[in-house]
Amino acid sequence: MQHPWSPRLFLVLSIASATGSSTAPLPHSCCQFNGLIRNCILSIAEKENMASTAIEKKEVTRDLDHCDIPYYVSEFVERELGNDYDSLGKLDSLIEKLSENKKHLEEQVLTVSSEVPKRIQNALKNAEDSKKSLSQLLEEETVLSESINSHLLKAQPWMEELDVVIGQVEEIERHLAYLKWISRIEELSDSIQQYLMTNNVPEAASTLAFMAELDIKLQESSCSHLLAFIRSTVKFWHKILKDKLTSDFEEVLTQLRWPFVGPPQSQAFGLAAPANAPEVYNNLETLFCQLLKLQTSDELLTKPKQLPEKYPLPPSPPIVLPIQIMLNPLQKRFKYHFTGNKQTNVLNKPEWYLTQVLMWIGNHSKFLDDKIQPILDKAGSSVNAGLEFSRALVMLILEKLAADIPCLLYDDTLFCHLVDEVLLFERELYSVHGYLSSFPSCMHILSEESCFQRWLTVEKKFALQKMDSMLSSEAAWISQYKDITDADEMKVPDCAETFMTLLLVITDRYKNLPTASRKLQFLGLQKELIDDFRIRLTQVMKEETRASLGFRYCAILNAVNYIATVLADWADNVFFLQLQQAELEVCAESDTVSQLQLGQLASMESSVFDDMINLLERLKHDMLTRQVDHVFREVKDAAKLYKKERWLSLPSQAEQAVMSLSSTACPMLQTLRDRLLQLEQQLCHSLFKIFWQMLAEKVDLYIYQEIIMANHFNEGGAAQLQFDMSRNLFPLFSHYCKRPENYFKHIKEACIILNLNIGSALLLKDVLQSASENESLKPSQPSATAALNELGVYKLAQRDVEILLNLRASWPNTGK
Repeated sequence: MQHPWSPRLFLVLSIASATGSSTAPLPHSCCQFNGLIRNCILSIAEKENMASTAIEKKEVTRDLDHCDIPYYVSEFVERELGNDYDSLGKLDSLIEKLSENKKHLEEQVLTVSSEVPKRIQNALKNAEDSKKSLSQLLEEETVLSESINSHLLKAQPWMEELDVVIGQVEEIERHLAYLKWISRIEELSDSIQQYLMTNNVPEAASTLAFMAELDIKLQESSCSHLLAFIRSTVKFWHKILKDKLTSDFEEVLTQLRWPFVGPPQSQAFGLAAPANAPEVYNNLETLFCQLLKLQTSDELLTKPKQLPEKYPLPPSPPIVLPIQIMLNPLQKRFKYHFTGNKQTNVLNKPEWYLTQVLMWIGNHSKFLDDKIQPILDKAGSSVNAGLEFSRALVMLILEKLAADIPCLLYDDTLFCHLVDEVLLFERELYSVHGYLSSFPSCMHILSEESCFQRWLTVEKKFALQKMDSMLSSEAAWISQYKDITDADEMKVPDCAETFMTLLLVITDRYKNLPTASRKLQFLGLQKELIDDFRIRLTQVMKEETRASLGFRYCAILNAVNYIATVLADWADNVFFLQLQQAELEVCAESDTVSQLQLGQLASMESSVFDDMINLLERLKHDMLTRQVDHVFREVKDAAKLYKKERWLSLPSQAEQAVMSLSSTACPMLQTLRDRLLQLEQQLCHSLFKIFWQMLAEKVDLYIYQEIIMANHFNEGGAAQLQFDMSRNLFPLFSHYCKRPENYFKHIKEACIILNLNIGSALLLKDVLQSASENESLKPSQPSATAALNELGVYKLAQRDVEILLNLRASWPNTGK
């Protein structure tokens, strides 16, 4: 149904069409628009009756491509007048309003049309003015540029002359600065001379220290003569002051009976307190502090003695000057006794000079801690007197080792002895005297490439010799603790314990090496030795294969288990975890392992000994399997008569006064008992546990498959089988667990099925038969699994239970 105004709209469109085309532009005069509206409304009023009966017309639609006047007119009329005929009275006010709007629009059009030309004229005028200004500026720029060029040409000679003058001034300033430095150095030199003439040694030492600092600041200068001048001046006064202070300091040390050649309790003065002790200690402190002031200049002038670059020593500062002076008499003694052709300087006695140095450190430690360390603390020095003294003496050891090692590198006995003594020396130095790992040590000398490779070779050689001797020993396979029950839980043979002790000793020998790469090389040696020992155990095991239950075979198995257990424990040791991290970094750099292995190493899921442990575990499993198979074969041989038992014709339990073990089962059970007792004594607890569980599993399957499933049973036979198993077989294993029947589930559940009373057996058979015939059981019908579980049967499958029920010989006649 069309809108009620549609006829009127049609009339409006007709009127609009009468004024012109629908595509005509909007009229410029509002009078035309008002007249159009007036005529439209009158036409609507005159033709009201015709509108009610007119044929349906299409509604006026808007032409989006043109200014559609009829559409706007109709829309305006509908909006203002609506469907109410009374609203036609508003027509005059509407026309008046439109007239006002028309007048306002005309005024705006006139205003705009008059203002636009003025703005355009103003813009054109501004553009012309800007053009003139730009031209004027360009002319001024040209004149100014010419003036500047002319001035530069005139000033060029003056500039050249000025550059020459400036260069002369800068040169004079440099000369003046040079002369000021020389004057400053001479002033300091004169001050030192005046202080020395007045015997003011502390001020002279302080001035020299300041001059040494100036020398350090001037190192970046290119004035070589100035540098040489200040260096020679520092050297001149340093020698004078050092000689004077050293002489006085040595005199004080002599009064203190320095050095101490005996233990603290036997020292003549040192820590003792004679009458003039306060004065001596005051002089000691004064001279020590003055010598400390010469430390900077001493470092400038004295180059510390360096070992060859092939020895990877860590950087370390020079020894403080006063302690150097205190060490002079000890260094002289060391060089006198342990260099040259002295009888005390022999290659086969490194312990002589190593012990001597340890004695010196111990003899002087108390004096250094009680008397020297407070002086250093008071002077604001961070030096530890005891460690500084030890570091200086260790440097003597390093020089001695660097000289001796090339002479004995290819003598295995001497080299091995030297390494042993050095390791003992290092252990005491670190543990007793608190030596720091960041200081140079003997391990840095042993880490030199040729020396280290020789050390590895000798270590491997002597380890292999030790392995040969331990395996060939008569007591190799006997436990040292066999007579001590509590200590012999692992039943470790002597050879295995000696081998692990050897590996532990090797670890202690290389754990203080300064670099992780050297430690990893020793770890590789340990892995080689472990693998070699495993191969040797395998070879001995193969010789004993025919006697797999013998004492020696069991000892080998215990040895394999012990080594694997200890290696697994070592894998959690902090030292080996650090090596694992170092190995991870090396592998990541070299790309020698897969991403999976890298991930396992990084997550600590594996260890550095995993490969060795896996090989040992495989060997252990193979040996245990061989033992289980051997015992199982004996059990099968002993069970032959039991397999042939007449289970179908045995008397029922009611016909016997007392149930007794089947005579044919005795050999089988006796064999089991004897072998279990034998291996319990020969194997460690963890191995024996694995053994009897593996054996129980095989026996369970054998009896179930070869005896139970291969026979038919009457009521007496089923009762006898259950008695043999539950009262005789299972108790054999009750010493090793609380519920041995859980390891014989096939036998236990088969006995349950065979010994069900007739009613229960019939009901179970019916349930199983129904479950087989109808897989989708009704909810009210019990399932086969639930029925079996209710009887205590969990292991056997439904088909096996059906077979067992069919093995029962005594079934009543049900008429089916």
